[in-house]
Amino acid sequence: MFNGLPLGYRLRRRWEWSRPFPLPSYTKGTPAIRGSGDLKVFLPPNPSTLGAAAQQATPMVEAVLAKMTQNDTTAAVRTYYRTAREKFGDAWRYADLPSMLWAAATLSPPVSYLEIGVRSGRSVCVVGAAAPACDVYGFDLWTPEYAGAENLGPDFVRGELKAVGHTGGVTLVAGDSRQTVPAFLREHPDLYFDLIAIDGGKSTSIVSSDYVNALPRLKVGGVLVSDDMNLAPHLRRIWQTMIRDDARYVTWEFAEGTVGVSAAVRMADEPVLPSLFQPE
Repeated sequence: MFNGLPLGYRLRRRWEWSRPFPLPSYTKGTPAIRGSGDLKVFLPPNPSTLGAAAQQATPMVEAVLAKMTQNDTTAAVRTYYRTAREKFGDAWRYADLPSMLWAAATLSPPVSYLEIGVRSGRSVCVVGAAAPACDVYGFDLWTPEYAGAENLGPDFVRGELKAVGHTGGVTLVAGDSRQTVPAFLREHPDLYFDLIAIDGGKSTSIVSSDYVNALPRLKVGGVLVSDDMNLAPHLRRIWQTMIRDDARYVTWEFAEGTVGVSAAVRMADEPVLPSLFQPE
């Protein structure tokens, strides 16, 4: 033991923090979300708008959770939401993965949604309720008893989506996302997403692979949401390197909760500097 923690655990944490990881390979010509009206102007929500909406979304998220199969985790989340609102009233500010997804799906309803790390379907059901007609693509190992919670599989998730009013297409793929996601996307070269959530495995290898595979398929104007930024330093390092430091994206982060949540809007196909800073 060293500083109260086993040496092997500390070494693994150090390795996760320092180990190298690949970067996404983007191609030019990424589709952009188009607006409506005569001019077809699309105005994506900026990150601060997403953050403000997410911090007001817990009543709507709780209403979705009430329609789902109840378990200890769902009950705990609903109780936390209600208790905090009762105690702090309108002054309460809080965001998590479900509330951020509700904000994104409400402010800019997705046509296609990719989620890596579906488990029992809480987050995907929030999107399905906010944007009932969107096509859902979900990837998970569906390991029984994941993280101490029952994990009932893709058929259960399909039933939950119906319960919250989702009517769009549903594609759920079981297996290691490092293999299943790139294989699926190779079979669907023209498939791009308006909204993506990354909430799968938390090792550097898995998280970085999920980003590498998913990010090039996020439409310009689309929103990326990632969970658990507070759980480990290597998750913040990957987010910093792949998202915050990439001029394609603008970001918003909520680090005050137990796990934290981060969101990014893809603003450009390529990370081109603004013309003000380009040489004459």
